[in-house]
Amino acid sequence: VKEKSSEMVKVKKPEPTWRKSVSSSRRKSRKAHFSAPSSERRIIMSAPLSSELRQKHNVRSLPVRKEDEVEVKRGAFKGKTGKIIACYRKKFVIHIDRITREKANGATVHVGIHPSKVQIVKIHMHKDRKAILERKDRSRFSTKGKGKYQEDEVKAMQDVD
Repeated sequence: VKEKSSEMVKVKKPEPTWRKSVSSSRRKSRKAHFSAPSSERRIIMSAPLSSELRQKHNVRSLPVRKEDEVEVKRGAFKGKTGKIIACYRKKFVIHIDRITREKANGATVHVGIHPSKVQIVKIHMHKDRKAILERKDRSRFSTKGKGKYQEDEVKAMQDVD
């Protein structure tokens, strides 16, 4: 005859899961930001779309590109609009055609503005940009549900075997 032991068994509680590879250290975040490769800098240098473009494309923001038309939303040049003439990824700034200042020697230079401080008013459209907008379109998810299968799709998959 076996006797039941009166030992308590510890039940492991589910712990919150997070990626161990991601640090919240200010030092590491800054290092990652300022030593980011050009491909990542493109994503960092994104700007929000104007309300009309947001309604039209169902996309909140896009990486800026030469020939886009933008409006400055912050700083001394707030309210000015113009075309992007250069995206300076190394310095995380964009140069806009009519936003310049004079140097002490009289030469005019373009003022660098961070893309987060501007709003895209007109998108320079081409096939790659169209593909990005289609991929980021949020209206696709609202009708079907993000990554969800409908009952008829599940039944169709079961019949495949």
